[in-house]
Amino acid sequence: MDGKCVFPFKHKNLIIHDCVKLKAKHSWCSLNKTYEGYWKYCNKEDFAKCVFPFWFRRLIYWECTDDGDVFGRKWCSLTRNYNKDRIWKFCD
Repeated sequence: MDGKCVFPFKHKNLIIHDCVKLKAKHSWCSLNKTYEGYWKYCNKEDFAKCVFPFWFRRLIYWECTDDGDVFGRKWCSLTRNYNKDRIWKFCD
């Protein structure tokens, strides 16, 4: 199905901010604010984008960081204020 991913979208009791692999082999997204069965598989352009700059703890970040990740993986916030929203993803 063609269309544009809608983020965030609600699926059951979850609020989802990026393409997801819930009970699927490939990442998908909803085409509605509340998932109603209209969806599509995500392509590279559909995945949520990092938001820069973003606020984490007491610093402002202008790129992906490994601060706060015990395994040293780089991540970014999907909103300008990670401290408040706590919405993030790992960077490629």
